[in-house]
Amino acid sequence: MLFQSQGYVLVFLPLVAAAYYLSARSLVLRQYVLIVASLVFYAWWDWRFLVLPVAQIAVTWVLSRAHGRTGRAGFLHAGIALNLASLGTFKYLNFVLASIGAAAGVSIPPMSIVLPIGISFFTFQLISYLADRMRGDAPLYPFRPFALFILLYPHLIAGPIVRHNELIPQFELDPLRDGALGRIGRGLAIFTMGFAKKVLLADALAPTVDKLFDAARLHPLDLGEAWTAILGFAFQLFLDFSAYTEMAIGSALIFGLVLPENFRRPYLASSIADFWRRWHITLSNFIRDYLFVPLGSSRAGVLRYIPRGRPRAMAAIVVSMGLCGLWHGAGWTYVAWGLWHGVGLVICATWQRVGRPLPNPVGWALTMLFVLASWALFRADSFSTAGSVLQSLGGLHGVSGRLDKVDLLVFAALASTLLPSAHELKDKLQKPPPALAWTMGALAAYCVLEVGRGPPLNFIYFQF
Repeated sequence: MLFQSQGYVLVFLPLVAAAYYLSARSLVLRQYVLIVASLVFYAWWDWRFLVLPVAQIAVTWVLSRAHGRTGRAGFLHAGIALNLASLGTFKYLNFVLASIGAAAGVSIPPMSIVLPIGISFFTFQLISYLADRMRGDAPLYPFRPFALFILLYPHLIAGPIVRHNELIPQFELDPLRDGALGRIGRGLAIFTMGFAKKVLLADALAPTVDKLFDAARLHPLDLGEAWTAILGFAFQLFLDFSAYTEMAIGSALIFGLVLPENFRRPYLASSIADFWRRWHITLSNFIRDYLFVPLGSSRAGVLRYIPRGRPRAMAAIVVSMGLCGLWHGAGWTYVAWGLWHGVGLVICATWQRVGRPLPNPVGWALTMLFVLASWALFRADSFSTAGSVLQSLGGLHGVSGRLDKVDLLVFAALASTLLPSAHELKDKLQKPPPALAWTMGALAAYCVLEVGRGPPLNFIYFQF
């Protein structure tokens, strides 16, 4: 089920919210309402997909309980290994086979494997819980709240990546506590902002971006086409993914639950480090806490032969970001995109250590050029296509052509930089004034009608 579909907006969300608040006085009943709703939401694409997340949740919980009884870390190691094996099999097996075949000069037929939607997100959440158990930072939870922590449908498919301590304690809070109507109002406002960004901007950019990147596979783009493609994709990706996050945060807030912030106007960043403090914040924090820190500090890590201190820290950044790229997709272009940002972060950290800060406008311009160039790798389906687009951006295929869809690009740029993030809106808008409420209601109604003109487009991050 898609957040921006008429079925979700007009039927599913109102019915689930009504059932939730009717059962609000019973902790057990309201949790079951959300669990059942989440299972229905996930099974909407294919009920067979339910087997994997339910199995991973059950196995992770059983192994964590076994560790609690015995104190043996092997149970936690087994849980992490099994979750990684699941992710590796469904997401990376064909990629590994194709890479081996290419290296050996043979053709290995791909396995018939369907990628379960959202597997990267719920697997990371399970792994983070097990890792926190190993550190002594996570308690043992009863099965029902633990399962709901993973299954809660607003974040299940594409995040934000939520940690146990951020969400499970909230399940105990009374939904009818003081401020319930304010939370519902803010949730609806945040949801509507994401709804409009997805339907009116991201989906409007998609045909132009797809057409130009498809054309780049066949022939070089001219200068105007290349900049239209890269600017269009930069805004499409941000508006699409931040829209999902806002619709997820808004939906959860309607139930009185606060999901963590995931974006804070990243295209205003003045350095690569600042960009990653604003872009996909929950993933950045996960990479920092569960990859970078172990790689940079553990003597038993894969970087143990690099001297400790700054050399190992720099290597850990690059390796962590390479793995971040691989998480985004089973392809070498994604790995290269991650390594690109890893090197950029190293250069940024080195420059900051020199102590010669750039003026903010210069830092912003360099950061945006770096990020825009990286999106060519992220979007292209091959290195040759990405290279061709980068050459066109630099005018190496001529300086003819002009920007297309300028008005749409301008609106997308303004929305990407001026609209507040979900948490900015949540924190500042304690009680939506009537004028804003009516405006948001009219905007939501318009978006519902707009969606009815054709089948809604999937969110980009569903493929990850």
